[in-house]
Amino acid sequence: MNHNPLKVTSTLSDETRFSIYQYMLQEKKPFSVQEIADHFHIHPNVARLHLTKLTEIDVISAEYEKTGKGGRPGRRYKALEEGISLSFPKRNNEELLDWAIDILGEFGEEAYIVGQKICYKKGRNEIEATIQKQRKEITHLTFEDKLEILTDTAALIGYIPMIKETPAGKTLSFAIYNCPFHTEIKHNARLVCALHESYLKGQFDALFNVSDFVQVESMMQNCEYCTYQINI
Repeated sequence: MNHNPLKVTSTLSDETRFSIYQYMLQEKKPFSVQEIADHFHIHPNVARLHLTKLTEIDVISAEYEKTGKGGRPGRRYKALEEGISLSFPKRNNEELLDWAIDILGEFGEEAYIVGQKICYKKGRNEIEATIQKQRKEITHLTFEDKLEILTDTAALIGYIPMIKETPAGKTLSFAIYNCPFHTEIKHNARLVCALHESYLKGQFDALFNVSDFVQVESMMQNCEYCTYQINI
């Protein structure tokens, strides 16, 4: 979905409003004004204003829901699954992506192998460029620094890291709740997910000594999230 870039960036420039949008993307369920107000510790009128602004740029929906208790039905708000697509100037990148994926699919198994190598390299290069931009050295980064870099590069994709200590070392698991290729998965699931997973693995390999990179849950299997577990 394409949006007016200036209106979207203006709306999401408010830190609280952007946090509300990220939270709704993560949870993938409808919320009332009061639920948002309680979670973010703000007045319901302020929460309503933020939600109204988000509906105006078409990134969340608003529907009336009957309570069964009589009276005026309450509104429920939910983030749209397709997320945000901005373009300066407007370009039809989504259609171009569909063409590229269809072309790759025609080349069969060899295209999978080559595509995975390229996407792995892209993921690794992005992390290395981020570290260089911050004028840091990989050897000087703490575990927390590395997690922060991953979270920043993920942006609206939405990494949710969970760390567990084991006798063999640390295990990091994370979920992607707003897949940037959600639409393409419907038609080319195997190829799209293989390329995206290679890209993610490249990001992690650039920061950690990864011994295992395992997908635990997948949207391809009707799960709400794509969930990964990494032993580092």
